[in-house]
Amino acid sequence: MTTKPYSVGVDVGGTFTDIFVLNQQTGEVGITKLPSTLDNQSRGLVEGIARKIADFGSIASVIHGTTTGTNALLERKGAVTGMITTAGFRDVLEMRRRDRPQTWGLRGGYTPVIRRDHRVEVAERTHADGTVVTAVDPAEVQAGARQLIELGCASVVVFFVNSYANAANECAATEAVRAVWPNAYVTRATEILPEIREFERVSTAALNAYLQPVVSSYMDRLDAGLAEQGFAGDLLIVQSNGGVMSVDTARAYPVRTALSGPAAGVRAAQAIAAAAGTPDVITCDLGGTSFDVSLIAGGEAALAAQTSIDFGMVVRTPMIEITTIGAGGGSIASIDAGGLLQVGPESAGSNPGPVCYGMGNDRPTLTDANLVLGRINADRPIGGKLDRLDVKAARAAIARAVGDPLGLSPEQAAEAVLRVANAKMAGAIRLVSIERGHDPARFHAMPFGGGGALHVGALIADCGLKGALVPRYPGVTSALGCVVADMRHDRVRTVNRMLDDLDAGALGQEMAAVAAELQTLLDRAGVDFAGVARLFELDMLYLGQTHTVAVPLTLPEGGLTGAAIAAAFDAAYRDAFGRLLDGIPKRVMNLRVAVIGRRPPFDMRVFAPVGGRAAHDCITGRRRVFVAGGWQEVPVYDRLALAVGEVVAGPCLLEQSDTTIFVDPGLSGRCDPFGNLMLERQT
Repeated sequence: MTTKPYSVGVDVGGTFTDIFVLNQQTGEVGITKLPSTLDNQSRGLVEGIARKIADFGSIASVIHGTTTGTNALLERKGAVTGMITTAGFRDVLEMRRRDRPQTWGLRGGYTPVIRRDHRVEVAERTHADGTVVTAVDPAEVQAGARQLIELGCASVVVFFVNSYANAANECAATEAVRAVWPNAYVTRATEILPEIREFERVSTAALNAYLQPVVSSYMDRLDAGLAEQGFAGDLLIVQSNGGVMSVDTARAYPVRTALSGPAAGVRAAQAIAAAAGTPDVITCDLGGTSFDVSLIAGGEAALAAQTSIDFGMVVRTPMIEITTIGAGGGSIASIDAGGLLQVGPESAGSNPGPVCYGMGNDRPTLTDANLVLGRINADRPIGGKLDRLDVKAARAAIARAVGDPLGLSPEQAAEAVLRVANAKMAGAIRLVSIERGHDPARFHAMPFGGGGALHVGALIADCGLKGALVPRYPGVTSALGCVVADMRHDRVRTVNRMLDDLDAGALGQEMAAVAAELQTLLDRAGVDFAGVARLFELDMLYLGQTHTVAVPLTLPEGGLTGAAIAAAFDAAYRDAFGRLLDGIPKRVMNLRVAVIGRRPPFDMRVFAPVGGRAAHDCITGRRRVFVAGGWQEVPVYDRLALAVGEVVAGPCLLEQSDTTIFVDPGLSGRCDPFGNLMLERQT
């Protein structure tokens, strides 16, 4: 039995820092939620852990979902970055795919993260078949690096256009740069992404270099802060693919943390849904600044090969498919130039926060609207930052900014704010379900984050969802996801060969060798795993096509064969498109390998209510709530006191320290054996 019983999951968001503590010896759990310390996020993290654990030496691991990289990208607050590239190709980063930020309209501005005068060209040329035509001159490269240092660049990326086919020039140039560069922030593009597409490769590598000083500095502060408290366990960071990695890997590849926090929430949702027997769920993470949606079908979350963090910021690395919109608790409500009510994407965040926080903001937010409508208890604000919320100030702000311009009462205006926000959230749910061929009627919503459970009833009605599964602790679900996440490493390499010309046996050997490299990364982490899984895929297409199909493979002991690859492609293509294109040659574009270190399974029975009471004995009071155009007095329940099987009928409110649940009229909620609240339509 370990002498360090505690495993701690931490999710730092733009508004709150969430802590989930598991005692691995007793199975006991603890949670806390506190405002994020935006000036130094590591300080709030350490303070939050200290609220639950006095002896940091008893912590075996801290697993952290971070928004440091995400916020640096969205707010354009990365490091001053330089680039050394092939002569004639310094504008690849800026030209992108010649897309535009708005579908309708002929204009659209875009500023790349690396300025044009910070992109230095050098003579080198490698053909697409890997033949080196012009070898790179290390002296020229070092002269370019010194020029970038003089311009104030803190990090640099080395990108040569055909390095995916042969990285010899790029490797030589990188070594030359490292010999003169004043720090460790040197990124080689093919080390980040050795794929054929030059824009996606340079974009991903440039964003890695842009983030490296910021994320590394944060990791250093976090390491120091935890060490000062006596922590000597494992510090692990959640990746965008839902797995975790060591802190050293995060320093080297910070671009892999671009969707770290939301990915942890999806991993928790998978585990919760599997235990509850509801494998088809749509996650609805409503925090202070955003609403993150992801679809889990058959217990599996979808992985995307690439995503755009913002317009022109393309990251091509495996990520859980998450759709994010600016509709969080701090999203500001306003009337636009056309007289229409808008909610978000601008957010008040945690500082100054909503009007009801009384910290200087005078523009109403979604939280203010919920407060005015009685759905939030003014005397029990979450996060521990305030003793009471200012209902009067929130009401006045909504009247001034929304009600008076639209000729509505404050309550009507607040309800309108909710309807607009709910419509935006419903649109995001339709995007990940209907527009991708999934029937929402098959899926339960899983609301989490501080505000998700306030809106889930409206989303069930608007999207035609089957119902909802509200986790035991919705406000800290992403922190729970940090604890249950496996360690995962992915690698991709370009093949770019016709299947008929491919040596399938050699390809299988290469994939096995890549898996061995990734296994080494797992071994270095020093973490005990319950098991290891290896996943193999090829990106394939028919000759003449642009977009690839992911083709899962197994590597048989006798070796991989062309016939096996062809059969796997046919199955994947038919599954995606319903038919095959007979007679057209097949091409293998990339190989993909993932090695996953499975953490010991998390027993969701730790959330089972113990000593629960009948629903009528859990009523703590009654509150007036504005519903469907009028005030109603509804019961308020102590959610965590409900016994298994107890049912509450809407409209009603259920309160707990990390969130409030609003059960809409026409819905009822039942406490399941794992402490989840299952919402369904009343019959």
